[in-house]
Amino acid sequence: MAQVLEFKLPDLGEGLTEAEIVRWLVEVGDVVKIDQPVVEVETAKAMVEVPCPYGGVVTARFGEEGAELPVGAPLITVAVGAPAPGAAETEGSGNVLVGYGTSEAPARRRRVKPGRTAAAAPPREANGHAGTPGPADGPVPVISPLVRRLARQNGLDLRDMTGSGPDGLILRADVEYALRAAGTQAGMTEPPVEAPARVTSAPAPVPTAGTELRVPLKGVRGAVADKLSRSRREIPDATCWVDADATELLRARAAMNAAGGPKISLLAVLARICTAALARFPELNSTVDMEAREVVQLDHVHLGFAAQTERGLVVPVVRDAHARDAEALSAEFARLTESARAGGLTPGDLTGGTFTLNNYGVFGVDGSTPIINHPEAAMLGVGRIVPKPWVHEGELAVRQVVQLSLTFDHRVCDGGTAGGFLRYVADCVEQPAVLLRTL
Repeated sequence: MAQVLEFKLPDLGEGLTEAEIVRWLVEVGDVVKIDQPVVEVETAKAMVEVPCPYGGVVTARFGEEGAELPVGAPLITVAVGAPAPGAAETEGSGNVLVGYGTSEAPARRRRVKPGRTAAAAPPREANGHAGTPGPADGPVPVISPLVRRLARQNGLDLRDMTGSGPDGLILRADVEYALRAAGTQAGMTEPPVEAPARVTSAPAPVPTAGTELRVPLKGVRGAVADKLSRSRREIPDATCWVDADATELLRARAAMNAAGGPKISLLAVLARICTAALARFPELNSTVDMEAREVVQLDHVHLGFAAQTERGLVVPVVRDAHARDAEALSAEFARLTESARAGGLTPGDLTGGTFTLNNYGVFGVDGSTPIINHPEAAMLGVGRIVPKPWVHEGELAVRQVVQLSLTFDHRVCDGGTAGGFLRYVADCVEQPAVLLRTL
């Protein structure tokens, strides 16, 4: 006899208490395997797929796309013990997060229809054209939620596609090519246009009386608002800044990249300078425990960096940045940035930072007064590097100038320490050899 089990929204860690349903991955009547993702949710930290620990037939779903559910609320019910032929095992795995379960790849769902077995299903169709049935099992080879959304908005079944990426990974270019091909076959004169993206972290403004617009603070935007408000309430911060001549730094980076091997990003060079500065001024790599009335200096540097995505501003964290050279830092920045833009960061990628580097110069601005990323003690801001008149070796010259800003928690140190840190960073920017002398 089949037993109906209820799967509730699990604790996703990092103190998260709720999540928004972004997309259902199964429908009522689908057969699911143990640890198969059944729903994509967005928390205040990241977008994740939630796997079900039971195998069987989905009998109910709870919540529409866009709805927020608290941890512990029902997600789906699954009838186990009497699956359709070829369906998954019926015992539960107890796993709740993708990547923390069994090593077996989750299988694609199979819909069970009255009077028809899953094996007898006709070939699927893509954009109204008959497609070749894909494999019976195995996940769809696509990573990016942006690619999934583009295909979904245009009615394209990714299971019918062969990707051009590594190991058959489906890329955005593959989807766009398939849409152009489908448009040509249908006699269209223009390629399909991607529908406007639904920004789950900041829903479209809702008109109210008069001309007011109210935008809910939820998802990533809400989490940022809470953290920044807490930082302003609890941290007595101060900011100091200095202009620096970055001409030699740019030359040094160009020389490193001309030597061959992986390219070194400017952010990686600045990060290497930061970790060296924090080794000399450890007070700024700390946190404040007000209950114990202690400043806790940390023996590791987990370096956060600001990354702008379509979901809003996020701060991925490079673990043990102090132990990485410029090449390793550059590779990790690139990996985390790509994951951020694809919506693939995990909660662990976004927490645990001890110091933050914010390169707001990419927005074309010279300076800023950064708000500390609570519970850290400091943040270094870097403006754009632009040619300006500068006195160099006693003569007026055009040099590449950058403004550096340091916001620090005045409880952990005084201005002398903060100024010493910032001056050391500026000295390394102006004369990269300073960094080599102090390593």
